[in-house]
Amino acid sequence: MANHKSAIKRIRTNAAKRLRNRYQAKTTRNAIKKLRNTTTAEEAKALLPRVVSMLDRLAKKNVIHKKKASNNKSKLTKFVNKLA
Repeated sequence: MANHKSAIKRIRTNAAKRLRNRYQAKTTRNAIKKLRNTTTAEEAKALLPRVVSMLDRLAKKNVIHKKKASNNKSKLTKFVNKLA
């Protein structure tokens, strides 16, 4: 167990950040699944910018790797363009 005040605070802040990161990552994964399951081009084009923004935000905060975000954006864009 942590003995120092700063170590105890670090444990608390890490737990809070972990919860926030998990929530945002899960929300993004659900948005990606929703985009993948769309069948109309209009709906997909409306969802794509929101999902791309979410991926960029996660990559910026190092929740996911920047290349993973880039790969996801590329694949999703290809998928949306193929629907059109």
